[in-house]
Amino acid sequence: MGNVSARRRHDIIEALRRGAVPVNGLDVLAVGLDRFTEALDADLDRVASGGSVFKAVRGEYGAGKTFFTRWLAERAKRRGFAVAEVQISETETPLHRMETVYRRLVEQLSTEQFPPSALRPILDGWIFALEEDVLADGTVSENDAEALDAAVGKLLEQRLADISRSTPGFAAALRGYRAAGAAGDHAGADGLAAWLGGQPHVAAGVRREAGVKGDLDHFGALSFVQGLLTVLRDSGHDGLLVVLDEVETLQRVRSDARDKALNALRQLVDDVHGGRFPGLYLVITGTPAFYDGQQGVQRLAPLAQRLATDFGPDPRWDNPRATQIRLPGFTIEALVELGGKVTDLYTAAYDCPRVSETVDAAYIEDLARAVTGRLGGNVGIAPRVFLKKLVSDVLDRVEQFPEWDPRKHYALTLRGDELTEVERNAVSADDIDLPL
Repeated sequence: MGNVSARRRHDIIEALRRGAVPVNGLDVLAVGLDRFTEALDADLDRVASGGSVFKAVRGEYGAGKTFFTRWLAERAKRRGFAVAEVQISETETPLHRMETVYRRLVEQLSTEQFPPSALRPILDGWIFALEEDVLADGTVSENDAEALDAAVGKLLEQRLADISRSTPGFAAALRGYRAAGAAGDHAGADGLAAWLGGQPHVAAGVRREAGVKGDLDHFGALSFVQGLLTVLRDSGHDGLLVVLDEVETLQRVRSDARDKALNALRQLVDDVHGGRFPGLYLVITGTPAFYDGQQGVQRLAPLAQRLATDFGPDPRWDNPRATQIRLPGFTIEALVELGGKVTDLYTAAYDCPRVSETVDAAYIEDLARAVTGRLGGNVGIAPRVFLKKLVSDVLDRVEQFPEWDPRKHYALTLRGDELTEVERNAVSADDIDLPL
């Protein structure tokens, strides 16, 4: 744990204490993901060289889909990618309205250097890269501001040529953003950055000054993704990883909205495979019911054909290069290994050797089996509750109270208000008090 900073340790522990998946530092907690590493790194290589990749992640509740995609996002960031995680939602981010998906994408956009939203630093980095390219050519001196500005403008037009053909509004807004920044018009630059990010209700005067009209729509959003990929590439980023999480919620929306969303997903898959988005790595997550059930992917035959993957009974022989990959979920052994990693991390974070001495592998296994037993023996849904109990109920007390011994002073309890709906459904009525 020596290569993990103190801040990262505490951030990870605080997230687990709340029952959440940590935002970063997931490499130190990864269990059983080595089998995917080679294939995923090859995907990232392909995207970095100008290709595009689509991947569908499949797993039951608790199998670690969010953990997996955030772990992949960390690997991508270290490679120079920008990343964004978008939660699909019927009310806030419906998949059949790509303008909302794009807006959330930009709001969640981050890089290794910049937290969300990283759009402004990326835009500024793009303009700086243009200036550096002009100066590197040697034909213009940095002391000749007028000539430099003209040369940068000319290079900008060359770089925007492809974007101008497909998305003239995006290119016009980029020109306006650069001009507003050079003129010290901060309000104008702010407004145009917001418009480039898909935000509605940008002041009419700002849009008029840049020569752009209206708000973003579904089809325009796909072109904006192309423009964003161009800016990322020209500003030194290897690509963009986008995760569409909670896609299985499509099964619970109205049938007309579901059909539109599935068709939008089919269009995205075709566009990625067709090379429309060079530099894009698109990942979706879903449950087996979403991929196999009649209210999900199977409802649209062309989409089902594109995602079809043959899974045998033994996950050991799954092909990690396939379009759809399966997360087999946790076993007791994996839970114990994960609990040991968390305990070691906690010991280092609080510089308290007593923690790992008291909470040994035998106790971690006992706690893992106890939590799993209270959840109806379902190991697959146990990780979140197990880690929350381990950190907040056990490790915190061991660290704070020198005489506290979990084997003597702790009895596992599960309260209805600390469990998700899936977890509550796994617990018998005798195990917890549920409000009636």
